[in-house]
Amino acid sequence: MAMTMHCDIVSAEKSIFSGMVEMVVAAGTLGDLGIAHGHAPLLTGLIPGPVRVVMPGGDEEVFYVSGGYLEVQRGIVTLLADTALRAKDVDEAAALQAKEEAERAMSDQAADFEYGRAAAQLAEAAAQLRALRQLKKL
Repeated sequence: MAMTMHCDIVSAEKSIFSGMVEMVVAAGTLGDLGIAHGHAPLLTGLIPGPVRVVMPGGDEEVFYVSGGYLEVQRGIVTLLADTALRAKDVDEAAALQAKEEAERAMSDQAADFEYGRAAAQLAEAAAQLRALRQLKKL
């Protein structure tokens, strides 16, 4: 039997996941992280994107987080995010539309253009689509 640890994925609104896992894979600010039982304590920022959770027995679940923080303590992994969803709950059509609108806004800059907002919308939509692609690979 594989070694497990407790994992909590929490958004600003509610707890999305809580349970025992074999591994957590997330996109940190300095690169991808793989967290398994016995990992050293860690606190790092997360960038928007998919979080893959390997359950006992090998099944996997994919979540989307909008960024936030990941903390590893002895036997516990906690992900805190402004927004967190199960990847299967992400609206693919809405994410594609948001990506196209942000790309269009960035290419057709007008006097009232807010580059920062358009770039953030583009990054979030792209991250949601990455989470969906990762879910489809399972």
